Amino acid sequence: MASRELDYNEGLWSRNVVSFQDEPLVLVDEHDRETGFLDKAAAHHGQGILHRAFSLFVFNTKGEVLLQQRAEGKRLWPGYWSNTCCSHPRRGESMDIAIHRRLGEELGMQCEFQFQFKFQYQAQFDDEGAEHELCWVYAGRTDAAPVANIHEIAALRYIVPDALDREIAEHPERFTPWFKIEWDRLRREHAHVLAPPASLAS
Repeated sequence: MASRELDYNEGLWSRNVVSFQDEPLVLVDEHDRETGFLDKAAAHHGQGILHRAFSLFVFNTKGEVLLQQRAEGKRLWPGYWSNTCCSHPRRGESMDIAIHRRLGEELGMQCEFQFQFKFQYQAQFDDEGAEHELCWVYAGRTDAAPVANIHEIAALRYIVPDALDREIAEHPERFTPWFKIEWDRLRREHAHVLAPPASLAS
């Protein structure tokens, strides 16, 4: 099966509130040097102010990637499909601590990650809000069962890379802009992270 959605019966769903509009984000310049701090709501207002972020890609040992559909309560891109998890490090928080904290908050999972690349992008959602981020991208692998946070995630599914390629090509409007950029670059420059372990692929 190329894609399989997880339902509410496959695990407990967390109801903890883990996102706050007044939490301070780390502002950076184009070289990823800190320039100050600003609350999340203001950092995403208008065309957005460049800030540090991260995106996580979790694969299982079958070579499937775990996607999340963003909750309808999200200010930006609600209901869109995206990568496993994405967020921002908080003021005074290292990236390593931030990525593991957020994976636990959103999905109740633990996973070892490897840094892949960072990139800068700006994406406009509407007249009032946008993403403008310098984003660090990580990939990891685990078969741990996700426990999704209902305030952050509307649905989860695993999908094989080839099927995801086809879906993005046929329905790009279903996916967040940063995810499409990241997936394309992973495919082109970091394809080794997509392959299942050799012991299973043989």
